[in-house]
Amino acid sequence: MSEPIVRVRNVSKRFNRDGFEVVALERVDLELHEGDFLALMGPSGSGKSTLLNLVAGIDRPTEGEVDVMGTQLTRMSESQLAVWRNTHIGYIFQTFNLVPVLTAFENVELPLLLTKLSKAERRRNVETALDLVGLSERMHHQPRQLSGGQEQRVAIARAIVTDPNLILADEPTGNLDARSGEEVMQILSTLNRELNKTIMLVTHDPHAASFASEQLHLEKGVLTELETVASRQVSV
Repeated sequence: MSEPIVRVRNVSKRFNRDGFEVVALERVDLELHEGDFLALMGPSGSGKSTLLNLVAGIDRPTEGEVDVMGTQLTRMSESQLAVWRNTHIGYIFQTFNLVPVLTAFENVELPLLLTKLSKAERRRNVETALDLVGLSERMHHQPRQLSGGQEQRVAIARAIVTDPNLILADEPTGNLDARSGEEVMQILSTLNRELNKTIMLVTHDPHAASFASEQLHLEKGVLTELETVASRQVSV
């Protein structure tokens, strides 16, 4: 088997709140290989989003090491992490995080403005990403002109426009109705199956988790169960 692209070793994360220490993660070990689709489940406050943010380099562990694609994140500066994240990580948020005054095209283009790509190259990449999520005809619409499901699909296009090694999705269906949520999960499944994208999904929804090939459960910051599930045959 190839080397894992994500390796979390003996990681703990603690926060101080009102003078009290809160343990978000306790001695977590995790490996993710290229092409994996992992659903991270657990109740609110179990540490799911904290673990996702550690893998993204958005947060740092109190103890332990986080290695992603051979890069030791705990040894990088904030500026180095920002450049690394824009190159290697596609992050999908529950709240979409689109800029309301920009069009779908402009929102998707944002990560590319930090690269050395020409305007023509950026356009090709944005159009390809929007086509992958089925929104080519909506590229000139602003978020207020889109449904919630369409906004999340724009957010997915923005996450994949740099062709990242790893897609991290934090409750991507949490603010969507059942039909829109199904469409979003079908897109993620297609990215995994057809483009071999490695995906780490945080969700409390068993149906969303069923699209993944593996389910990992967190309970009060501790990994409690690892389950392999049948891959779903879905298409966009």
